[in-house]
Amino acid sequence: MLATDERSALLDTLRRLLTRKSTQADVRRTMAESAGYDPTLWQQLGEMGILGLLVPTEFGGAGAGPIEIELVMEEAGAVLLCAPMLSSTVLAVSALTASGDHAAQSRVLPAIATGARIATLAFTGSRGLWTPEAVQVTAQLHGDRWSLSGLADYVTHGHLADTLLVVANTAAGMTLFEVAPPAPGVTLQVLPTFDHTLRLARVAFSATAAEQIGALGSGWTTAATALDVTRVALAGEQVGGIRRVLEQTVEYAKTRIQFGRPIGSFQAIKHMAADLLLEAESATSAARHAATTLAKGSPEAPAAISLAAFACADAYVTAAATSIQMHGGIAFTWEHPAHLYLRRARAAAQLFGTSNYYRERYVQQLGG
Repeated sequence: MLATDERSALLDTLRRLLTRKSTQADVRRTMAESAGYDPTLWQQLGEMGILGLLVPTEFGGAGAGPIEIELVMEEAGAVLLCAPMLSSTVLAVSALTASGDHAAQSRVLPAIATGARIATLAFTGSRGLWTPEAVQVTAQLHGDRWSLSGLADYVTHGHLADTLLVVANTAAGMTLFEVAPPAPGVTLQVLPTFDHTLRLARVAFSATAAEQIGALGSGWTTAATALDVTRVALAGEQVGGIRRVLEQTVEYAKTRIQFGRPIGSFQAIKHMAADLLLEAESATSAARHAATTLAKGSPEAPAAISLAAFACADAYVTAAATSIQMHGGIAFTWEHPAHLYLRRARAAAQLFGTSNYYRERYVQQLGG
C-alpha cells in the first residue's frame, strides 16, 4: 500500500496525463484502430509506474494494492481510456502474483510493469460465466510437456497478448498455464463488441504447448483471487465513468438555455440531477469499501466485492442513460460522447459476470 501523499501525487500526475492524451478525439481515433490502444500512451503509463502498480517491488513494480488500483481505474474510466489496463495490469498481474510461481513471476512481471509485455487471462468458455463450470480448455501431460486443447472465449485484449495465462482442466484439477502467442495450435479471432473501446477475443487451442504456472490443481483458486482484484478495479472504472457523466450533464444543464432559462432551473431536471448524484456517491462508496476490505484481508471482502460488482454496474448504466435523456436530442447523435459512456456502461455490466449473478452471490455470502 502506498503512503497517502504518494498516492495523491500519482493520481494527480495520471490525471494530467490522461487529460492531455486521452481526450474524446483520442478515444474515437484509438477505438477505430485495429489494435484498440495507443502504444505511446501505454509506454508513458509504464514509465509512470501505473502498469506495475500491483507488481511486487522485487519484480520492478510499486507493490501497491486494491485501494490504489481502484483509484487509478477511476481516472481511467473517467476518460474512457482505451488500453489493456484490466487485462494486463490487473488480471494477469494478480493471477501471476497469486500463483506463487517465483520463476514465472521473475520471467513475466518485470516486462508487464514497464509495458514491454502485455498479458491477459483466459478462463471462460462460450457461456461467458467466469465460473469453474464454464472452463472449456483441457490440458494433457505428454511425458514432461503439457498441451492445451479447447476454447477460451471473451478473452479481454487477447489479440494484444504477448502472454496468455490459461486456466485449463486437468486430471488433478484446474491448473494455470502460460502460452506465448503466436504459438503452434493457437487460433485467435477478434470478436465484435457493443463497446468499441473494448477488445475481446476467442482463442482456440489445438495440442498447443504450454508451461505450467503454480501448483497443479490450484488454477481456479488463483483465477478467483485475480478476479476479485479485477472486480474491484472494474468497479473503480465504472465509478470514474459515473462521476464524469455527472459532471458533464450538470455542466450542460447549467449552460443549455430553453424558454429563456438554463434547463437546470427546471424542477424535473433538478430531480434527475439529484438522482445522478445519489448514484455516483453510492457507487463510489461501494467500490472504495470493497477495495479497502480486500486490501485488509477482511472477512467482509467477498460480500463487499459482490455488492460493488452489481451496484457500480447498475449505477453506471442508469447514470449514462439518464445523462442522454437530460441532454435531449443532441445526445442521440453518434458524435456526442454520451453514447460512448452508455456503451462502456452496458458492456462493463456483462464483463466478468452479470449484476443478477452478483446479487445472488451477495445474498449467499450474507447468509454464509
